[in-house]
Amino acid sequence: MRSAMASYVRALHDAYLDAADLLTPADRARMPLLAEGPLTVAAVGTRVLHVIGTTESLGATRGPEVAIEDSLPGISWTVRFFDPVIIPALGLVDESDGPAFEEIRRQLGLSTVLYHLAVPPGATLTAHHASHAGTGLAHSHAAAVRDFEALRAYAPGREPIVDEMQGAHLAGLRRAHLLLAQQLTPSLADMALEPAPALDDVRRRTVEAMRPRRGAS
Repeated sequence: MRSAMASYVRALHDAYLDAADLLTPADRARMPLLAEGPLTVAAVGTRVLHVIGTTESLGATRGPEVAIEDSLPGISWTVRFFDPVIIPALGLVDESDGPAFEEIRRQLGLSTVLYHLAVPPGATLTAHHASHAGTGLAHSHAAAVRDFEALRAYAPGREPIVDEMQGAHLAGLRRAHLLLAQQLTPSLADMALEPAPALDDVRRRTVEAMRPRRGAS
């Protein structure tokens, strides 16, 4: 299973790189998996299998923990494996209604996540599935990079707010992300904090609201 997980992560990152190669050099350099330092990929086994990419340190391995290092041109990472034996609190996570993304990240102590995938019970860790996931992730990251660059251009003097909004986007902080967007434009005042709206929906609405209109003075 560990070998299959390591192969899955490698295939995911390989597909991400292939998709990033289609971008301009500047856009490629801004892609989150390529712009940051070495990655840690946490493979967390609960009711479902969570695959979490982060640039945060998880410290040195302890006791029965296992780590597998790997790399491709332009990206390197370490896969770390966690389950209730390593972190007993993981055994108490309730996933009867679906993957508990926020709770799993909380148990690891992660605040910044570059991706978080969930593989349901019975699914196989195939290279084909990983390739689709990696390509989709690259397209999602590229769209976000372009949108935040556009927001900086649309909001001169308020770039720090855009920077914080992008940080909240990467960290998966949906409520903070919305509050920062609402500081940029009042057109999002109708969006409620509960339940927290999807990050991509907020980002796209913000870009659309702030995009200069033709003929505007």
